[in-house]
Amino acid sequence: MENYIAELMTLAQTCDCGNHHHPIPIERIKIGNRVYKELAAYVDGKGFKHAVIIADENTYQAAGKSLSEILKETGIDISLSIIKPDENNDVVADEQSLVQALLEMPLDTEIIIAVGAGTLHDIARFCSTKMKLPFISVPTAPSVDGFTSMGAPLIVKGVKTTFQMSAPIAVFADLSVLKASPRKMVAAGFGDMLAKFTSLADWKFGHLVMGEPYCPLVAAITREALDSCVEKVESITAADEEGIQILIEALIMSGVAMLIFGQSHPASGGEHHLSHYWEMDFLKRKRPAVLHGAKVGVSTVLLAEVYKGQFLPLLSESARLQSMQNTLNNENVKEIMKIYQEIPTPEYLENLLTETGGDITPEQLGIDEQLVAASLSGAHTLRNRFTALKFMNVAVESSPFIRP
Repeated sequence: MENYIAELMTLAQTCDCGNHHHPIPIERIKIGNRVYKELAAYVDGKGFKHAVIIADENTYQAAGKSLSEILKETGIDISLSIIKPDENNDVVADEQSLVQALLEMPLDTEIIIAVGAGTLHDIARFCSTKMKLPFISVPTAPSVDGFTSMGAPLIVKGVKTTFQMSAPIAVFADLSVLKASPRKMVAAGFGDMLAKFTSLADWKFGHLVMGEPYCPLVAAITREALDSCVEKVESITAADEEGIQILIEALIMSGVAMLIFGQSHPASGGEHHLSHYWEMDFLKRKRPAVLHGAKVGVSTVLLAEVYKGQFLPLLSESARLQSMQNTLNNENVKEIMKIYQEIPTPEYLENLLTETGGDITPEQLGIDEQLVAASLSGAHTLRNRFTALKFMNVAVESSPFIRP
Protein backbone atom coordinates (compact mmCIF):
# COMPACT_ATOMS: atom_id res chain seq x y z
CA MET A 1 0.00 0.00 0.00
CA GLU A 2 3.02 2.29 -0.38
CA ASN A 3 1.47 4.48 -3.09
CA TYR A 4 -2.15 3.83 -2.17
CA ILE A 5 -2.96 7.28 -0.78
CA ALA A 6 -1.52 9.13 -3.77
CA GLU A 7 -3.41 6.87 -6.18
CA LEU A 8 -6.69 7.47 -4.35
CA MET A 9 -6.26 11.23 -4.29
CA THR A 10 -5.61 11.17 -8.04
CA LEU A 11 -8.80 9.19 -8.55
CA ALA A 12 -10.75 11.53 -6.29
CA GLN A 13 -9.73 14.50 -8.43
CA THR A 14 -11.37 12.86 -11.45
CA CYS A 15 -14.58 11.91 -9.64
CA ASP A 16 -17.61 13.88 -10.83
CA CYS A 17 -20.07 12.93 -8.07
CA GLY A 18 -20.37 16.56 -7.01
CA ASN A 19 -19.33 15.98 -3.39
CA HIS A 20 -16.27 17.48 -1.75
CA HIS A 21 -13.49 14.91 -1.49
CA HIS A 22 -11.47 15.50 1.63
CA PRO A 23 -7.68 15.36 1.53
CA ILE A 24 -6.17 12.32 3.23
CA PRO A 25 -3.82 13.39 6.05
CA ILE A 26 -2.06 10.00 6.17
CA GLU A 27 1.51 10.31 4.93
CA ARG A 28 2.59 6.71 5.20
CA ILE A 29 0.99 3.26 5.32
CA LYS A 30 3.37 0.37 5.89
CA ILE A 31 2.24 -3.23 6.25
CA GLY A 32 4.81 -5.99 6.56
CA ASN A 33 7.17 -7.77 8.92
CA ARG A 34 9.55 -5.95 11.26
CA VAL A 35 8.11 -2.54 10.38
CA TYR A 36 8.78 -0.90 13.75
CA LYS A 37 12.32 0.10 12.75
CA GLU A 38 10.75 1.92 9.80
CA LEU A 39 8.35 3.59 12.22
CA ALA A 40 11.28 4.77 14.35
CA ALA A 41 13.04 6.10 11.27
CA TYR A 42 9.84 7.90 10.24
CA VAL A 43 9.44 9.53 13.66
CA ASP A 44 13.12 10.52 13.72
CA GLY A 45 12.84 11.89 10.19
CA LYS A 46 9.94 14.12 11.28
CA GLY A 47 12.22 15.57 13.96
CA PHE A 48 10.16 14.27 16.90
CA LYS A 49 12.17 13.42 20.01
CA HIS A 50 9.44 12.95 22.63
CA ALA A 51 6.71 10.36 22.09
CA VAL A 52 3.90 8.84 24.16
CA ILE A 53 2.75 5.27 23.58
CA ILE A 54 -0.89 4.62 24.50
CA ALA A 55 -1.56 0.91 25.05
CA ASP A 56 -3.07 -1.54 27.50
CA GLU A 57 -1.29 -4.38 29.32
CA ASN A 58 -1.95 -6.86 26.51
CA THR A 59 -1.00 -4.64 23.59
CA TYR A 60 2.07 -3.36 25.42
CA GLN A 61 3.33 -6.92 25.75
CA ALA A 62 2.32 -7.75 22.17
CA ALA A 63 3.96 -4.76 20.51
CA GLY A 64 4.43 -1.72 22.72
CA LYS A 65 7.42 -3.02 24.65
CA SER A 66 9.47 -3.92 21.58
CA LEU A 67 8.43 -0.72 19.82
CA SER A 68 9.45 1.45 22.77
CA GLU A 69 12.88 -0.21 22.85
CA ILE A 70 13.39 0.41 19.15
CA LEU A 71 12.36 4.04 19.51
CA LYS A 72 14.73 4.53 22.45
CA GLU A 73 17.58 3.05 20.42
CA THR A 74 16.81 5.68 17.77
CA GLY A 75 17.22 8.44 20.35
CA ILE A 76 13.53 9.12 20.97
CA ASP A 77 12.33 9.68 24.52
CA ILE A 78 9.34 7.44 25.35
CA SER A 79 6.58 7.88 27.91
CA LEU A 80 3.94 5.22 28.49
CA SER A 81 0.22 5.43 29.19
CA ILE A 82 -1.02 1.91 29.96
CA ILE A 83 -4.79 2.31 30.11
CA LYS A 84 -6.42 0.54 33.04
CA PRO A 85 -9.43 -1.75 32.52
CA ASP A 86 -12.83 -1.11 34.09
CA GLU A 87 -14.72 -3.25 36.61
CA ASN A 88 -15.56 -5.75 33.83
CA ASN A 89 -11.85 -5.95 32.93
CA ASP A 90 -12.55 -4.15 29.65
CA VAL A 91 -10.50 -1.23 28.37
CA VAL A 92 -13.08 1.38 27.36
CA ALA A 93 -12.85 4.88 25.91
CA ASP A 94 -14.66 6.64 28.76
CA GLU A 95 -13.86 9.73 30.82
CA GLN A 96 -11.60 7.80 33.20
CA SER A 97 -9.43 6.42 30.40
CA LEU A 98 -9.32 9.73 28.53
CA VAL A 99 -8.24 11.64 31.65
CA GLN A 100 -5.65 8.99 32.49
CA ALA A 101 -4.09 9.30 29.05
CA LEU A 102 -4.02 13.10 29.21
CA LEU A 103 -2.55 13.17 32.72
CA GLU A 104 0.21 10.75 31.74
CA MET A 105 1.23 12.84 28.74
CA PRO A 106 4.29 15.02 29.43
CA LEU A 107 4.15 18.65 28.34
CA ASP A 108 7.01 18.13 25.90
CA THR A 109 5.16 15.36 23.98
CA GLU A 110 5.48 15.80 20.22
CA ILE A 111 3.88 12.64 18.85
CA ILE A 112 1.32 10.09 20.13
CA ILE A 113 1.51 6.43 19.14
CA ALA A 114 -1.61 4.26 19.48
CA VAL A 115 -0.64 0.63 20.04
CA GLY A 116 -3.70 -1.58 20.07
CA ALA A 117 -7.09 -2.07 18.45
CA GLY A 118 -10.11 0.20 18.11
CA THR A 119 -10.61 1.47 21.66
CA LEU A 120 -7.00 2.48 22.22
CA HIS A 121 -7.03 4.28 18.88
CA ASP A 122 -10.13 6.19 19.97
CA ILE A 123 -8.36 7.29 23.16
CA ALA A 124 -5.26 8.32 21.20
CA ARG A 125 -7.43 10.12 18.62
CA PHE A 126 -9.07 12.13 21.40
CA CYS A 127 -5.72 13.06 22.96
CA SER A 128 -4.31 13.95 19.55
CA THR A 129 -7.14 16.38 18.90
CA LYS A 130 -7.23 17.94 22.36
CA MET A 131 -3.45 18.34 22.59
CA LYS A 132 -3.12 19.38 18.91
CA LEU A 133 -0.52 16.65 18.36
CA PRO A 134 -0.17 14.17 15.49
CA PHE A 135 -0.61 10.46 16.16
CA ILE A 136 0.58 7.25 14.55
CA SER A 137 -1.53 4.10 14.27
CA VAL A 138 0.02 0.77 15.26
CA PRO A 139 -2.70 -1.89 15.01
CA THR A 140 -2.13 -5.03 17.07
CA ALA A 141 -5.18 -6.92 15.76
CA PRO A 142 -7.11 -6.72 12.45
CA SER A 143 -10.36 -6.20 14.31
CA VAL A 144 -12.00 -2.95 13.13
CA ASP A 145 -12.01 -0.48 10.25
CA GLY A 146 -11.52 2.58 12.45
CA PHE A 147 -7.72 2.72 12.46
CA THR A 148 -7.55 5.39 9.74
CA SER A 149 -10.85 7.19 10.32
CA MET A 150 -11.51 10.47 12.11
CA GLY A 151 -14.49 9.21 14.10
CA ALA A 152 -13.91 8.40 17.76
CA PRO A 153 -16.77 6.60 19.57
CA LEU A 154 -16.40 7.71 23.19
CA ILE A 155 -18.45 6.86 26.26
CA VAL A 156 -19.42 10.17 27.87
CA LYS A 157 -21.77 10.19 30.89
CA GLY A 158 -22.59 6.56 30.15
CA VAL A 159 -23.64 7.21 26.56
CA LYS A 160 -21.59 6.24 23.53
CA THR A 161 -21.25 9.17 21.13
CA THR A 162 -19.08 9.46 18.05
CA PHE A 163 -16.95 12.60 17.84
CA GLN A 164 -14.99 13.83 14.82
CA MET A 165 -11.37 13.87 15.88
CA SER A 166 -7.99 13.39 14.16
CA ALA A 167 -6.87 10.81 11.65
CA PRO A 168 -3.37 9.34 12.04
CA ILE A 169 -0.48 10.74 10.03
CA ALA A 170 0.87 7.23 9.48
CA VAL A 171 0.00 3.56 9.94
CA PHE A 172 2.57 0.85 10.69
CA ALA A 173 1.05 -2.64 10.86
CA ASP A 174 3.38 -5.53 11.68
CA LEU A 175 2.05 -8.78 10.24
CA SER A 176 3.81 -10.97 12.81
CA VAL A 177 1.96 -9.11 15.58
CA LEU A 178 -1.38 -9.20 13.75
CA LYS A 179 -1.05 -12.94 13.05
CA ALA A 180 -0.54 -13.60 16.75
CA SER A 181 -3.68 -11.69 17.79
CA PRO A 182 -6.63 -13.63 19.28
CA ARG A 183 -8.76 -15.40 16.66
CA LYS A 184 -11.89 -13.73 17.99
CA MET A 185 -10.40 -10.38 16.98
CA VAL A 186 -9.66 -11.64 13.47
CA ALA A 187 -13.27 -12.85 13.24
CA ALA A 188 -14.43 -9.43 14.47
CA GLY A 189 -12.46 -7.66 11.75
CA PHE A 190 -14.00 -9.94 9.15
CA GLY A 191 -17.45 -9.22 10.64
CA ASP A 192 -16.83 -5.48 10.37
CA MET A 193 -16.00 -5.92 6.68
CA LEU A 194 -18.99 -8.18 6.05
CA ALA A 195 -21.22 -5.36 7.31
CA LYS A 196 -20.44 -3.45 4.11
CA PHE A 197 -22.97 -5.62 2.26
CA THR A 198 -25.81 -3.87 4.08
CA SER A 199 -24.13 -0.50 4.70
CA LEU A 200 -23.46 0.07 0.99
CA ALA A 201 -27.05 -0.89 0.16
CA ASP A 202 -28.44 1.47 2.80
CA TRP A 203 -26.17 4.28 1.62
CA LYS A 204 -27.39 4.00 -1.97
CA PHE A 205 -30.98 3.74 -0.70
CA GLY A 206 -30.67 6.98 1.26
CA HIS A 207 -29.29 8.68 -1.83
CA LEU A 208 -32.04 7.49 -4.16
CA VAL A 209 -34.91 8.17 -1.78
CA MET A 210 -33.81 11.22 0.22
CA GLY A 211 -31.01 12.69 -1.88
CA GLU A 212 -28.35 12.01 0.74
CA PRO A 213 -24.81 12.58 -0.60
CA TYR A 214 -23.30 9.61 -2.41
CA CYS A 215 -19.99 8.93 -4.15
CA PRO A 216 -19.61 5.98 -6.56
CA LEU A 217 -15.81 6.12 -6.20
CA VAL A 218 -15.92 5.77 -2.41
CA ALA A 219 -18.54 3.03 -2.74
CA ALA A 220 -16.26 1.18 -5.18
CA ILE A 221 -13.27 1.46 -2.83
CA THR A 222 -15.34 0.03 0.01
CA ARG A 223 -16.76 -2.75 -2.16
CA GLU A 224 -13.29 -3.70 -3.39
CA ALA A 225 -12.14 -4.04 0.22
CA LEU A 226 -15.18 -6.18 1.06
CA ASP A 227 -14.76 -8.45 -1.97
CA SER A 228 -11.09 -9.05 -1.22
CA CYS A 229 -12.00 -10.42 2.23
CA VAL A 230 -14.78 -12.69 0.95
CA GLU A 231 -12.53 -14.07 -1.78
CA LYS A 232 -9.78 -14.91 0.73
CA VAL A 233 -11.91 -16.07 3.65
CA GLU A 234 -9.98 -19.34 3.91
CA SER A 235 -6.65 -17.54 4.33
CA ILE A 236 -8.20 -15.12 6.82
CA THR A 237 -9.60 -18.04 8.80
CA ALA A 238 -6.18 -19.72 8.81
CA ALA A 239 -4.65 -16.42 9.93
CA ASP A 240 -1.80 -16.97 7.51
CA GLU A 241 0.26 -14.05 6.30
CA GLU A 242 -1.68 -13.56 3.08
CA GLY A 243 -5.05 -13.63 4.82
CA ILE A 244 -4.07 -11.27 7.63
CA GLN A 245 -2.51 -8.84 5.16
CA ILE A 246 -5.67 -8.84 3.03
CA LEU A 247 -7.86 -8.26 6.09
CA ILE A 248 -5.81 -5.39 7.54
CA GLU A 249 -5.51 -3.79 4.10
CA ALA A 250 -9.30 -4.03 3.66
CA LEU A 251 -9.93 -2.49 7.08
CA ILE A 252 -7.53 0.35 6.27
CA MET A 253 -9.13 0.86 2.83
CA SER A 254 -12.57 1.10 4.43
CA GLY A 255 -11.31 3.70 6.88
CA VAL A 256 -9.63 5.71 4.14
CA ALA A 257 -12.86 5.64 2.11
CA MET A 258 -14.62 7.28 5.04
CA LEU A 259 -11.85 9.88 5.24
CA ILE A 260 -12.29 10.82 1.58
CA PHE A 261 -16.06 11.09 1.89
CA GLY A 262 -15.91 12.85 5.24
CA GLN A 263 -18.66 10.70 6.77
CA SER A 264 -19.15 7.06 7.76
CA HIS A 265 -22.00 6.29 5.31
CA PRO A 266 -19.95 3.81 3.20
CA ALA A 267 -19.18 1.57 6.17
CA SER A 268 -22.07 2.12 8.57
CA GLY A 269 -25.75 1.47 7.84
CA GLY A 270 -28.65 -0.12 9.65
CA GLU A 271 -26.46 -2.97 10.89
CA HIS A 272 -24.25 -0.53 12.80
CA HIS A 273 -27.30 1.21 14.24
CA LEU A 274 -28.51 -2.13 15.63
CA SER A 275 -25.06 -2.76 17.06
CA HIS A 276 -24.96 0.69 18.70
CA TYR A 277 -28.41 0.10 20.21
CA TRP A 278 -27.22 -3.20 21.73
CA GLU A 279 -24.06 -1.58 23.03
CA MET A 280 -25.98 1.23 24.70
CA ASP A 281 -28.14 -1.37 26.45
CA PHE A 282 -25.02 -3.21 27.64
CA LEU A 283 -23.61 0.06 29.00
CA LYS A 284 -26.81 0.81 30.93
CA ARG A 285 -26.75 -2.63 32.49
CA LYS A 286 -22.97 -2.46 33.13
CA ARG A 287 -22.47 -5.68 31.20
CA PRO A 288 -19.07 -6.68 29.76
CA ALA A 289 -18.39 -5.25 26.32
CA VAL A 290 -18.69 -7.31 23.12
CA LEU A 291 -16.26 -6.71 20.27
CA HIS A 292 -17.63 -4.19 17.77
CA GLY A 293 -16.99 -6.44 14.78
CA ALA A 294 -18.67 -9.38 16.47
CA LYS A 295 -21.83 -7.30 16.99
CA VAL A 296 -21.98 -5.90 13.46
CA GLY A 297 -21.32 -9.32 11.95
CA VAL A 298 -24.36 -10.68 13.78
CA SER A 299 -26.45 -7.58 13.01
CA THR A 300 -25.58 -7.91 9.31
CA VAL A 301 -27.00 -11.43 9.26
CA LEU A 302 -30.09 -10.23 11.11
CA LEU A 303 -30.59 -7.27 8.80
CA ALA A 304 -30.12 -9.40 5.67
CA GLU A 305 -32.94 -11.57 6.98
CA VAL A 306 -35.14 -8.54 7.64
CA TYR A 307 -34.41 -6.86 4.33
CA LYS A 308 -34.99 -9.97 2.26
CA GLY A 309 -37.90 -11.30 4.28
CA GLN A 310 -39.78 -8.07 4.98
CA PHE A 311 -38.36 -5.06 3.15
CA LEU A 312 -38.33 -6.52 -0.37
CA PRO A 313 -41.94 -7.76 -0.08
CA LEU A 314 -42.90 -4.27 1.10
CA LEU A 315 -41.31 -2.74 -1.98
CA SER A 316 -43.34 -5.00 -4.23
CA GLU A 317 -46.49 -3.56 -2.59
CA SER A 318 -45.35 0.07 -2.86
CA ALA A 319 -47.64 0.80 -5.81
CA ARG A 320 -50.74 0.21 -3.70
CA LEU A 321 -49.61 1.59 -0.34
CA GLN A 322 -50.23 5.34 -0.18
CA SER A 323 -47.83 5.88 2.71
CA MET A 324 -45.01 4.37 0.68
CA GLN A 325 -45.94 6.27 -2.48
CA ASN A 326 -45.27 9.46 -0.52
CA THR A 327 -41.63 8.36 -0.07
CA LEU A 328 -40.85 6.25 -3.13
CA ASN A 329 -41.56 6.71 -6.80
CA ASN A 330 -42.01 4.03 -9.42
CA GLU A 331 -38.78 4.96 -11.19
CA ASN A 332 -36.47 4.08 -8.32
CA VAL A 333 -38.37 1.13 -6.80
CA LYS A 334 -36.90 -1.31 -9.33
CA GLU A 335 -33.37 -0.02 -8.73
CA ILE A 336 -33.84 -0.22 -4.97
CA MET A 337 -35.15 -3.78 -5.22
CA LYS A 338 -32.10 -4.75 -7.27
CA ILE A 339 -29.75 -3.24 -4.66
CA TYR A 340 -31.26 -5.24 -1.81
CA GLN A 341 -31.68 -8.42 -3.83
CA GLU A 342 -27.91 -8.39 -4.33
CA ILE A 343 -27.26 -8.62 -0.59
CA PRO A 344 -26.22 -12.24 0.08
CA THR A 345 -28.62 -14.53 1.86
CA PRO A 346 -28.46 -14.79 5.65
CA GLU A 347 -27.35 -18.40 5.25
CA TYR A 348 -24.40 -17.38 3.08
CA LEU A 349 -23.34 -14.71 5.56
CA GLU A 350 -23.69 -17.15 8.45
CA ASN A 351 -21.43 -19.64 6.68
CA LEU A 352 -18.75 -17.00 6.16
CA LEU A 353 -18.85 -15.88 9.78
CA THR A 354 -18.88 -19.45 11.06
CA GLU A 355 -15.86 -20.27 8.92
CA THR A 356 -13.85 -17.47 10.53
CA GLY A 357 -14.99 -18.46 14.03
CA GLY A 358 -17.44 -15.61 14.46
CA ASP A 359 -20.84 -15.65 16.15
CA ILE A 360 -23.96 -15.61 13.98
CA THR A 361 -26.92 -15.05 16.33
CA PRO A 362 -27.74 -12.35 18.89
CA GLU A 363 -28.20 -15.06 21.51
CA GLN A 364 -24.53 -16.04 21.18
CA LEU A 365 -23.62 -12.48 22.17
CA GLY A 366 -25.98 -12.47 25.15
CA ILE A 367 -28.64 -10.43 23.35
CA ASP A 368 -32.16 -11.68 24.03
CA GLU A 369 -35.24 -11.51 21.79
CA GLN A 370 -36.65 -8.52 23.65
CA LEU A 371 -33.54 -6.45 22.97
CA VAL A 372 -33.49 -7.55 19.33
CA ALA A 373 -37.13 -6.52 18.90
CA ALA A 374 -36.53 -3.19 20.63
CA SER A 375 -33.51 -2.48 18.43
CA LEU A 376 -35.38 -3.26 15.21
CA SER A 377 -38.00 -0.67 16.11
CA GLY A 378 -35.71 1.87 17.79
CA ALA A 379 -32.16 1.75 16.40
CA HIS A 380 -33.05 3.90 13.40
CA THR A 381 -33.37 6.90 15.72
CA LEU A 382 -29.69 6.81 16.70
CA ARG A 383 -28.37 8.37 13.48
CA ASN A 384 -29.77 10.96 11.11
CA ARG A 385 -29.47 8.58 8.17
CA PHE A 386 -32.23 7.23 5.93
CA THR A 387 -31.69 3.47 5.79
CA ALA A 388 -34.13 0.77 4.80
CA LEU A 389 -34.42 0.05 8.52
CA LYS A 390 -35.60 3.63 9.11
CA PHE A 391 -37.94 3.44 6.11
CA MET A 392 -39.62 0.35 7.54
CA ASN A 393 -40.24 2.17 10.81
CA VAL A 394 -41.26 5.66 9.71
CA ALA A 395 -42.48 5.57 6.11
CA VAL A 396 -45.05 2.81 6.41
CA GLU A 397 -48.44 3.34 8.05
CA SER A 398 -48.06 0.21 10.14
CA SER A 399 -44.51 -0.86 10.94
CA PRO A 400 -44.01 -4.40 9.63
CA PHE A 401 -41.65 -5.46 12.36
CA ILE A 402 -42.18 -8.92 13.67
CA ARG A 403 -39.20 -10.73 15.13
CA PRO A 404 -37.78 -12.80 12.23
